[in-house]
Amino acid sequence: MTDDDNLFAPPTAPGPVPPRLPEQGTAVPGGPPSAPPRPGATAQQAGPPEQPAAQHVDTVRLPPPSAVPPPLVAPPSAQQQPAPPHPSRHPQAAPPAGGVLPTAAIFGSQPAPAPLPALPQAAPVKERRRGLGPGAVVLVAVLALVAGLVGGIGGAALLNANDDDGAGLRADAALPESGGQQVERPAGSVAAIAAKALPSVVSIEVRASEGAATGSGMVLKENGYILTNNHVIAPAAAGASSAPIFVTFADGHEQEAEIVGATPDYDLAVLKVRENGLTPLVLGDSDEVVVGDDVLAAGAPLGLDSTVTTGIVSALHRPVQAGEQSSAAFIDAIQTDAAINPGNSGGPLLNSNGEVIGINSAIAQAPGSLAATGNIGLGFAIPSNQARRTAEQLIETGRATFPVIGVLLDPSYQGEGVKVASETQQGQPPVTPGGPAESAGIRPGDVILAINGRPVSQSDELVVAIRAMAPGDAVTLKVRTGGQGEGRDVRVVLDEKASDG
Repeated sequence: MTDDDNLFAPPTAPGPVPPRLPEQGTAVPGGPPSAPPRPGATAQQAGPPEQPAAQHVDTVRLPPPSAVPPPLVAPPSAQQQPAPPHPSRHPQAAPPAGGVLPTAAIFGSQPAPAPLPALPQAAPVKERRRGLGPGAVVLVAVLALVAGLVGGIGGAALLNANDDDGAGLRADAALPESGGQQVERPAGSVAAIAAKALPSVVSIEVRASEGAATGSGMVLKENGYILTNNHVIAPAAAGASSAPIFVTFADGHEQEAEIVGATPDYDLAVLKVRENGLTPLVLGDSDEVVVGDDVLAAGAPLGLDSTVTTGIVSALHRPVQAGEQSSAAFIDAIQTDAAINPGNSGGPLLNSNGEVIGINSAIAQAPGSLAATGNIGLGFAIPSNQARRTAEQLIETGRATFPVIGVLLDPSYQGEGVKVASETQQGQPPVTPGGPAESAGIRPGDVILAINGRPVSQSDELVVAIRAMAPGDAVTLKVRTGGQGEGRDVRVVLDEKASDG
């Protein structure tokens, strides 16, 4: 049990009150005076310093001087003076005349002991004052100031000794500088490719009444021809719209452009600005591209002009259907992990020689996404060989064509290969009479297993493989009739159909 528990506890049983030990500064009968208290110490060591009114039941306190009853012994005579109290003792704790304590005031009705003769008193000893005197304090302060001054002078001298140029602390703020060595940017480096290509990369903006559409493009010819995606300029080409198209070049100057030709089937368009002396980019051979080649994508993603990103060719012949179903573009695409974002459309995809191998056109969307979410490492570009053929057609005639074999495909078929429709669809026969497929012996319900030795398992794969050819090209199809056998090879010469653009 703690002292706080005892503080208000009732007495356990009536009985004589045990005596309290004498307090410091109180003379004990028959004994020498007690020693003075230590400086700063209380008169009573035990117990908390300021107790509440209730006290322990086993303690008693001395009454105040006015309440002390007269002593039971005779006062000393004039010749017998008591020793003066110790200077540090409390007046209430000084021994009364005769050298005995008024024990009756403490112990109640107990008989007082016989008086004892007065003890010889020692001469008062002057207590030695503790602490420093005023002179000592001044001396310590002076010494501290002198020590600080000496330390400051010594520290400054040390800094000056270590400072070669005498500039003091300011010399420590000097940071290491470059050795002046030139950064090497060899041909084929990203920096070298970007420096060469960016002056020929443009940003495109269609300022329609319902808002602005932006994209990228590249200088195709020095006399003002610009190549971009059809979907970038589609708002200006829709119906009788008169929305102006503006091309902004790398140096910041702007020119209004007109549409030379466009095709939604390949998602390509050619613009013309009234300007000469431009620096065109070179269209490379996309048939020479292999998976793993380093590539650089340039354009104006989110309106940020002259942006470049890097990556590799991730895959080839990736069938991509871009745009609305009614005007979808079928692309035999180059897949890349170079960051492609909204606004990159129409910009070039370059190889390590700085040649254009593709036109950035589409990005993949996560399953369930209804809108473009930005780069997820799956970007797609129209091969440069396709871009070259289509751009030349648009510049020459204003229209583009694409190859066909003259069959309708069954989208519900789930087996191996791609199946030719068995019945007429929306008034069109499954095999075009007199067309390339009928001339090669292909019949409704036949299954096409491969084109030029490349297996196909989806309708889009066959469509984009044919669209990557040119009208008049010959292809070899492996065809199975009746659902049996490994199939037979059929040579088909591709026909031509005009684009709706």
